[in-house]
Amino acid sequence: MLISKGGPDGLSRDEAYSVIREGLEHERLEGKSVLFIIPDSTRSFPTNFVFTALHELLSGKARKLDFLIALGTHRAMSDEAIREMLHVSEEEMRTRFADVRVLNHAWDDPAALRPIGTIGKARIAELTGGRFSQDVPVAVNKRLFEYDKVIIVGPVFPHEVVGFSGGHKYIFPGVGNAEFINFFHWFAAVITNPKIIGNKDTPVRALIEEAASMLPFKASAFCLSVRGDDLMGVAYSDGVYEAWGAAADVSKQIHVVYCDHPFESVLACAPHMYDELWTGGKCAYKTESVVADGGEIIIYAPHIKEVAFVHGKVLDEIGYHTRDFFLAQWDKYKSYPWGTVAHSTHVKGIGTYEDGIEKPRIRVKLATGISRERCERINLEYVDYRSIDKARWQGKPERLYLDHAGEMLYKLKNPPAWQTL
Repeated sequence: MLISKGGPDGLSRDEAYSVIREGLEHERLEGKSVLFIIPDSTRSFPTNFVFTALHELLSGKARKLDFLIALGTHRAMSDEAIREMLHVSEEEMRTRFADVRVLNHAWDDPAALRPIGTIGKARIAELTGGRFSQDVPVAVNKRLFEYDKVIIVGPVFPHEVVGFSGGHKYIFPGVGNAEFINFFHWFAAVITNPKIIGNKDTPVRALIEEAASMLPFKASAFCLSVRGDDLMGVAYSDGVYEAWGAAADVSKQIHVVYCDHPFESVLACAPHMYDELWTGGKCAYKTESVVADGGEIIIYAPHIKEVAFVHGKVLDEIGYHTRDFFLAQWDKYKSYPWGTVAHSTHVKGIGTYEDGIEKPRIRVKLATGISRERCERINLEYVDYRSIDKARWQGKPERLYLDHAGEMLYKLKNPPAWQTL
């Protein structure tokens, strides 16, 4: 059953509430335990409205009502950060929402996971078009098995790893295991970000759906189309892929900007919800395709002072490089977490590695709170953010200025072959 309202013209909060209410009524959750899987604070959506609506419609009816944050490999959120994300006070959590628990996923704790099977190497070879042939174990947070119903709630955006985020991605890799997470990301990196991002049905999405088919229960989903905190659309279905597909269709209309020509320079200002380069790298992912050969992306984020809270040590060791750099020296780098290697390539962009010389197609520069010494260590260029005059990018046809980068995707109207899946 699919219920979908909204689109490029948006919808009212009353219309959104009616979809949520109708979807929950269809689930018949009275007396049942319910787990909602939600994103962390690196995704924009009207969290207070959605959280409050779900609670209002189910509190006193459902036997148990919990929320699990789909962290993937992001760091766990503190109680204070959770309240800030949901826009609720400590007092409200103690009183109005006393019947709710908001829990972090623990991807790196084997005791928190339950295996559900293995995707065999023959199937992996089929799904990856022969790029890989290995067994991939699949596990999920064991809390998913403690509830009568699991419902995914979250926005859908263009995504560098899977094409469009959301849907079953909130489980795989959102509340999944490290082995699947690492394989999933590196598979996408081998295909490359420009070929994947903004495409609905990708080989990586097929891998996610393969993992989802191994779940012993059927999840449902509320997939949201958003523009900042504005809800543009809500799609509910008791089949996750169906709801995700409807929201992805809307995302393709509202989150993709098609440009007539490439730009020599992009100044991508990262919002404060990206508090490390690990997430702030989205400023590069979403703009790489419109940068001219030899051009530059400047990630402007004075508030970012850390490369990656969880993965920074590894990135200090391997640095940021093109896919071809790693592939040419795979024996040297294959023991590092593949998801971290993938992130490295996504930020650096595509390029070549021949005769021991790496030639990135573009230059990626950091105008952040990360020091010059560390930028040099990780193989990204340093720019003193205090030297940036934003006016030099505004209104210039050869330059692109983005005040809130990371969620809108910029693509060429007539893309070259290296951007075509």
